[in-house]
Amino acid sequence: MEEIKAFIIEEDAVSVVEIILITVVLISLVVIFKSQLTSLVTNILNKITSQSNGI
Repeated sequence: MEEIKAFIIEEDAVSVVEIILITVVLISLVVIFKSQLTSLVTNILNKITSQSNGI
């Protein structure tokens, strides 16, 4: 029974590390491509605004 509890606890720690690593990678990508993302979002919002004015 103790072995099962130890396995469950060990898996929880691995999950936390995985989540932290994924978060770090996503934040790094956002920082690296910030200008491209800003430009993309601005273009999309401008298209939405111009098309909504035509309605």
